[in-house]
Amino acid sequence: MKAIARVTLAGLLLVTGCANSGADPTSKPAAQAASQFGGTDLAWIEINIAMDEELLPLLELVRNRSGSDKVQALALQVQGFTTAELSTLRALHNQAALPSENPHEGMPMPGMVTPELMTEATSLTGKKFDVLVVKAIEAHLDQSESLAESEEKSGVEPQTRSLAEQILRTRTLAESTLNSASKEAS
Repeated sequence: MKAIARVTLAGLLLVTGCANSGADPTSKPAAQAASQFGGTDLAWIEINIAMDEELLPLLELVRNRSGSDKVQALALQVQGFTTAELSTLRALHNQAALPSENPHEGMPMPGMVTPELMTEATSLTGKKFDVLVVKAIEAHLDQSESLAESEEKSGVEPQTRSLAEQILRTRTLAESTLNSASKEAS
């Protein structure tokens, strides 16, 4: 799975060009701040924003559709750190002077919550919903962990690398909750 994440990130870097070409900074300080970000940093920020924005609506469904306290606890934990990470990612996005349109939004990739998954999730409740949502959360966490490892290895911007380290810690902390929810859902 980690190899897929690295290939995905490398491919996205090539496809998007991952340079500041789409940025339109209005001042020299903004241009200088944006220039501190490398291609990996820029792609990583955009990919993670897209992934997190697609995950949150699925997590919102858990409260009314899950029959499991453990799945609900997992969803609340993931929602908490995802919301915090998304806030930081958006600040980094602005600091990097990235364009407002995210080229990774809706891109089918491992760990991405797709419209088809959301349609299926909204048609389920109870145990069937729990199985689906736990698998989706696990795929998201695995992919975001793999991408964070790639950012740690190849990223250059200190704040972005720091967020990647934080993501790796939150994923490690979420493992026991995920395992508990997975056992109960299956």
